[in-house]
Amino acid sequence: MGQFLSVLSVQSAVVFEIKVVTMARFIIKGGRRISGHHTSPGNKNAVLPMLAACTLTDQLVKLRNIPLIEDVHTMLEILEDLGVSVNLHGHDVTICAKTLKKNTLRDDLCRKVRSSILFAGPLAVRLGRVILSPPGGDVIGRRRIDTHLVGLEALGVKIKGNGRFTFSGSHIQGSRILLDEASVTATENIIMAAVLAKGSTSIFNAACEPHVQDLCVMLNKMGACISGIGTNLLKIEGVDSLHGVTHTVGPDYIDMASFIAASAITGGQLKIDHPEADHLQVVARTFSRIGVCWSYGKDQLLLSAHQNLRVENDFAAAIPKIEDGVWPNFPSDLMSVAIVLATKAKGTVLFFEKMFESRMYFVDRLIEMGAHIVQCDPHRVVVAGGGSSLHGIHLSSPDIRAGMALILAALCAKGESIIDNAQTIDRGYERVDQKLRKLGADIERVN
Repeated sequence: MGQFLSVLSVQSAVVFEIKVVTMARFIIKGGRRISGHHTSPGNKNAVLPMLAACTLTDQLVKLRNIPLIEDVHTMLEILEDLGVSVNLHGHDVTICAKTLKKNTLRDDLCRKVRSSILFAGPLAVRLGRVILSPPGGDVIGRRRIDTHLVGLEALGVKIKGNGRFTFSGSHIQGSRILLDEASVTATENIIMAAVLAKGSTSIFNAACEPHVQDLCVMLNKMGACISGIGTNLLKIEGVDSLHGVTHTVGPDYIDMASFIAASAITGGQLKIDHPEADHLQVVARTFSRIGVCWSYGKDQLLLSAHQNLRVENDFAAAIPKIEDGVWPNFPSDLMSVAIVLATKAKGTVLFFEKMFESRMYFVDRLIEMGAHIVQCDPHRVVVAGGGSSLHGIHLSSPDIRAGMALILAALCAKGESIIDNAQTIDRGYERVDQKLRKLGADIERVN
């Protein structure tokens, strides 16, 4: 039996730069019901590691049902800059890394997306060496990359960091790894390196979110040997090479839940095609405590109009607590949306954000709109819903998920709301303004 390697803290340098970006603004007039028919694109958090995994083979990889969001476009730009052939047709992309020729990622592209770090594992094992800058992404609190670094080091990757990181992986060997946190992206990075490592790898305390499962399924279709998918213990037998594949990205349950919330909070009804009921079960468990319930028809999710938005108390009429956590707990990416839902539900509920210390700061904007919220500390807020109506104000989106939550608040508010910095929402939601207009929203985009 090999010795367990426990992931410890590794200090990393972070470099900041000033960038010029194209700004966008949403102008929303509230009070309209969001009703109709919605189809969610592929899962954002699944497709990003899949795009990095395309570099593990020199054969064609075709990904279907990819979301056309900014983070995906940035990942495709990184691939093209590395010399990889990329052909995008609608929601399908064909990638061939046979022409992969560079081992250095551009600094500006790295800092656009958190997922740029996902190239470390596959490129270290494919090319033997890769250089990249610390990743960007939403500022929602401290987002460690320590688990990536020490996990890859356990496989034999040599890492040097001084503003930029150099990952050298000429001798990748399987290992027994105990993660100090069930990090999604770190688990994915380690998996992508381990599939081509020599020998066996075991990952204890692995993330098991649906998007991690989808990545593992894709890699197995490419010839990898991964078992334990869907659990927190993954076992990987290294193979000599991977081949091409055609894979359909699973639906985005975060997108589905966001549109469900938009419809419920405005009294509308909604049909969603091709839902993944197993993935939405975790969401349904929490949303039902705020009075949002749905049913399933033939390959459809059905949300009825005029949901009875009411907080379900705990035993003995105790105030309930909604908290996030690793799968299968409620996703952190939906905490902001759930808080807005709770402002319209009768009753009081405590929200406990365990994972990111800056996720809750957007509630100040909801309070300005008239919501009855008490922020206890950076991680906890108490929402007393149903007692007041929101009114439109001038806002600014701080990140993807809080930005979507502010859209929901504006949709049910009286009067007009203006949301600046709206381009942050484009990183995670595909044409959100167009899709909401189709469902009845009065929303205008101004660049």
